[in-house]
Amino acid sequence: MKLLVVTRADENVTAYTRYTHPILKVFAEKWNADFKVLDSSCGPVFQRKLALYELFESYDRVLHMDSDIVINRDCPNIFDMIPSDYIGLVFEDKGSRLKNRRDRIKQVKRALGDIEHWVKGYFNMGFFVVSSIHQEMFTKIKGKLWGEDQKKKPGGADQTHLCYQIMRLKYKYVDLGYKFNHMSMFSELWNGSPSRFDSHIIHYAGQAKFPDKGGRSRPELMRDDIVRIYGQLIE
Repeated sequence: MKLLVVTRADENVTAYTRYTHPILKVFAEKWNADFKVLDSSCGPVFQRKLALYELFESYDRVLHMDSDIVINRDCPNIFDMIPSDYIGLVFEDKGSRLKNRRDRIKQVKRALGDIEHWVKGYFNMGFFVVSSIHQEMFTKIKGKLWGEDQKKKPGGADQTHLCYQIMRLKYKYVDLGYKFNHMSMFSELWNGSPSRFDSHIIHYAGQAKFPDKGGRSRPELMRDDIVRIYGQLIE
């Protein structure tokens, strides 16, 4: 079985990819997967996940992780955890993001057509594992990616489009829980304020407003966290 770990990046995010990509590569090799970066040659950043459609001409399963992710040293083999006919991902319509994400569900259904059973279950698409049977989700609908024709792109346009596709196509999925996509929202009081260092995947999405961030920039926080986890930066 041909496996791939894929991320999106270009020259605009080297401030942190120089820290994170070496770790992604280490785990890709550990899991017997190739590693690939979707760069500006794949189009605007909000469209690049659609490139997975063509990747399934060469790969059986793909694990996508955003480049602002740090994998903790105890992370299990995610390919082994998820049956190939399921999508593995993490819900984010919870806590402080619940209303905003449920509103996005309503917006995309108004634009693309109702999906009656879908009123909750908005996924963060910075981390997910899919198989070749899910190839169709990485396509436009009636020639469009939701939000691409708006002057001001809606928040999470590609993410909302892919959530809609999963529900429209009635794919089976499993919520892996926040420990496989620990964004700052999951360190908030509503979730019991767990430490990100106890999770397998730490995702520095948005401004990465973790409680101990202080005045550090995102790249500085990521660098410091990697040194704390691994004892050094990974080359």
